[in-house]
Amino acid sequence: MIKIYSLFVTILLSFCAAAQIDPALLKRIPKDTTKPSLNMDAVYNRPFVAVGKLPVSVGGYMEANWQHLATDGISEGHQFQFRRMTLFVSSTIGKRLKFLSEIEFEDGAKEISIEFAALDIELHPLLNLRGGMILNPIGAFNQNHDGPKWEFTDRPISATQMLPATWSNAGFGVYGKHYNKDWMFGYEAYLSGNFDNTIIDNAENKTFLPAAKNNKERFEEINSGLPLVTAKVAVRNSKVGEIGLSYMGGVYNKFQDDGLQLDDKRRVHVFAIDFNSTIAKTKTFITAEWAWIKVNVPSTFTQQYGNKQQGGFLDIVQPVLKKKMLGWQNATLNIACRMEYVDWNKGVFTSTGGNISEHLWSIMPAVSLRPTSQTVFRFNYRHQRQTDLLGNPPAVTGGLSFGISTYF
Repeated sequence: MIKIYSLFVTILLSFCAAAQIDPALLKRIPKDTTKPSLNMDAVYNRPFVAVGKLPVSVGGYMEANWQHLATDGISEGHQFQFRRMTLFVSSTIGKRLKFLSEIEFEDGAKEISIEFAALDIELHPLLNLRGGMILNPIGAFNQNHDGPKWEFTDRPISATQMLPATWSNAGFGVYGKHYNKDWMFGYEAYLSGNFDNTIIDNAENKTFLPAAKNNKERFEEINSGLPLVTAKVAVRNSKVGEIGLSYMGGVYNKFQDDGLQLDDKRRVHVFAIDFNSTIAKTKTFITAEWAWIKVNVPSTFTQQYGNKQQGGFLDIVQPVLKKKMLGWQNATLNIACRMEYVDWNKGVFTSTGGNISEHLWSIMPAVSLRPTSQTVFRFNYRHQRQTDLLGNPPAVTGGLSFGISTYF
């Protein structure tokens, strides 16, 4: 924690120093919107500011919301939330050597974490090495999660409550891309830190992969002693869109200690497919992601701990007006809708044969205004129904939220 605070102070001092520099030396490096890109490029496809001839560029984003929700008529009233502020620091160290870090301050700095801090060694477009703190490329959202890119105040439920959103680990791997006219191909493959027993032993009392994020020791040691394998391939056609297939899996339990066998190896497997496209005629933007999870749960556990999960989301964003508004030259007004579904326990009870019903669905219409492509004001309404393990009448949640998010 002290090291992170020290790093934060250093960055602040850099900003203070920049304030004493001639503004003419401050150069904003916009995110590259002309070069063809894949979701795997999201970590670098951000706006940065370069200060004179200093060897680093800096940037970041913030998110803040107002929310008023009620579940079955019971509400906690008006809530104001400073969700997060994230700082980016990047540097081209030398020829074919590139570094980028992402430091996130969540909930008013209640939680501070390094989400990404890796050195890229560029050998060939199809073969590059990456090492450090990496974002595991499962689905699309985990890497492409910056708030200003989305029209919704909340992150997808499947990405935060089923998959562990912004899931990062210490690790090493390779990645590459290839371009051919309208086609792009990319791949990534990493060995990294792994899950642990908390995915089936947690406060949620269910199989819950996000619980592993609370284990800070995963940055220093792997519970099972075996690395997590993450791999993804993606193909994009400039006229159709991008589709990605990804896998993440490994042994999560401590099955041996000092060579002594303690348990069988218990594995977790995650498969995901993601798709995004823009319909050229209407400018409609579509983003979709679906994931399947399989966890080897001990037979001694009750069936409230599911061994199969699935879920995903579909976003549809439609620009309806793009013109000078309120003094902004190229402001865009959008309408959007997000549809979500998560099943935390897919299967049937062995004793009765009845369906296990621990699932949720949600629909969230939205209106957003973008004064620039890097800033969004968003107004959402959520209608959600969540059914418990036994299939009792669902808990109904509804309410409004308003939020702002911007790169800086």
